[in-house]
Amino acid sequence: MTAVAGSRNLRPLRVTFVLDNFEVGGTELNAVRVAERIDRDRFAVDLVSLHADGPLRSRFERVTGRIDTIDLGGLISGAALQAGWRLRGELRERGVDVVHAHDRYANVFAVPWARAAGVPGVIASKRWQAIERRHAILNRIAFRLADRVLANSALVGRSLTDVDGVDPRKVAIVPNFVDDTLFEPVSETMRADLRRSLGVELDALVIGAVANLRPVKDLATLVRATAQVAPAWPSLRLVLVGGGAERQPLAALAASLGIDGIVHFAGSRDDGARCHAAFDITVLCSVAEGFPNAVVEAMAAGRPVVATRVGGVPDAVDQDVTGLMVPPGDPAALATALRTLLSDPARRAAFGAVARTRAIARFSAPAAIGAVQSLYELVAGRTRAADTCAA
Repeated sequence: MTAVAGSRNLRPLRVTFVLDNFEVGGTELNAVRVAERIDRDRFAVDLVSLHADGPLRSRFERVTGRIDTIDLGGLISGAALQAGWRLRGELRERGVDVVHAHDRYANVFAVPWARAAGVPGVIASKRWQAIERRHAILNRIAFRLADRVLANSALVGRSLTDVDGVDPRKVAIVPNFVDDTLFEPVSETMRADLRRSLGVELDALVIGAVANLRPVKDLATLVRATAQVAPAWPSLRLVLVGGGAERQPLAALAASLGIDGIVHFAGSRDDGARCHAAFDITVLCSVAEGFPNAVVEAMAAGRPVVATRVGGVPDAVDQDVTGLMVPPGDPAALATALRTLLSDPARRAAFGAVARTRAIARFSAPAAIGAVQSLYELVAGRTRAADTCAA
């Protein structure tokens, strides 16, 4: 097709997002931010989710045309086969132009059926570095069937070619981005209010993490590192923002280390991304990541970051410039990095200032949304422009 993208005589492209769930995770937040900002004159977005409920569902309901939920009963099952056949029929009936699968299960389920439905543009996504072998094999099949595979960092993009064997011409790299409001300056009054809501004193020295309380986030290492540095800073507090099954084991660990009085579990919060503004240092201590939103959110808030060197973290954190990186699963190394920043307020401030400037340049919405929209038009055949997203 040779029509000019965005021409007034063209109907909006019909785009269907496919998500694993509506939980507050990096993948889901990035998807809803795209849906909220996409050009409504050029695109109409519908959504299919493999789970019916979750905290982000209401945000998607406000900005998508329709939401369908599908209970697969397992990726390889009779129920999945029936659900896929129905999806194939619905995509054909609605004349969908682009299917964008955002996560590992969505890739495996939606990409083959979108291909079978004759959808012009089919996009898979990779937002992780390592998954279990069976899912990795199934995702590689999906990657080969897709027209493009979207990676959220250069490192993840390289893993698509080097590990998954994807043709480099099929790889599109679009980093995660954060809500515009996170770049707005936070007054001292607002910061004080945040601290009160988190249950920490206004004059406390606060280490914080915003993460789902799951084993892959390895917050136990952070609790152990905090126990090592706490004696030197009586006003130190550790704030963990997020919910999950690891809360009780982490609380028990803090108690066994004698620091339960300084560890605050804030639970899941709608303003979790904003909580970085209440911290003095943000920590990410995952043992595996794709490209973590929490790091970018902390940078937007002007906070120094201590993070494990995993996944796409090195694509965001500049060592000794915006933060410090440490090996995963190493409480002693994490404690050393924390001591370095806790003892040097000027260095924390300098790291935070550079981090905010770089986050504005690299991870704000306009560039990411423009790249995603161009990708949709490219795979749907509405532009002859060169594939500028390819790695």
